[in-house]
Amino acid sequence: MTLFQLILLIAAGGIFYLFFRQLFSGDYPRRGVDYEAKVPEERIGGINRPDKTFSRSTEKPGRIEELLSIADESLEKGDNLEAKKALQSALILDENNPEILRRLGVVYMNMNDYSDARKTYEKLLELDPNDDLAHGSLANALHKLGEEEAALREHHEALRLDPDYAPHHYNYANTLYDLGRREEALAEYRKALELDSDLKEAKKMIEELSR
Repeated sequence: MTLFQLILLIAAGGIFYLFFRQLFSGDYPRRGVDYEAKVPEERIGGINRPDKTFSRSTEKPGRIEELLSIADESLEKGDNLEAKKALQSALILDENNPEILRRLGVVYMNMNDYSDARKTYEKLLELDPNDDLAHGSLANALHKLGEEEAALREHHEALRLDPDYAPHHYNYANTLYDLGRREEALAEYRKALELDSDLKEAKKMIEELSR
């Protein structure tokens, strides 16, 4: 036996030893057991088997709450632009979330963007036609847009749904006052103050209209 043949024999023996040791140890990938994705969006299959691809990981459940918190903090600081960015990001995750839409409507009103405010409140009412707060807020947006008849209808609907909510009477009174219907406005301001004695704005308007 030549030296070369001896080297080949030793190498072959080593390979067989490693093969059988791995085989009997059970330490090898098994179908459906050992594969684990390294990152959330890692895929199996790809171009060759598109039917086997995994979808992208879903958004964390707490992300919307986090964005709402950012929006609330921004509103407290008077930063409507930052609040708007946070809420629009949240809306991408859940376009039918009433809490997002309600806050976004407030931001649009603060920014004098009454057209978008109107669309936002109309969206809320598509989700829940009995949302008295959305009716009242839509009335305010319509009033700012000069659509007075529609605004009055929305005020009436808000009051029908919740006649004991002071801000509904107060906002309705403001619209009536702007339309020159002072007696009717006075009655609504008084009703608002009756329901909420801490409503200083209503008290101030009552004093003005009673002179």
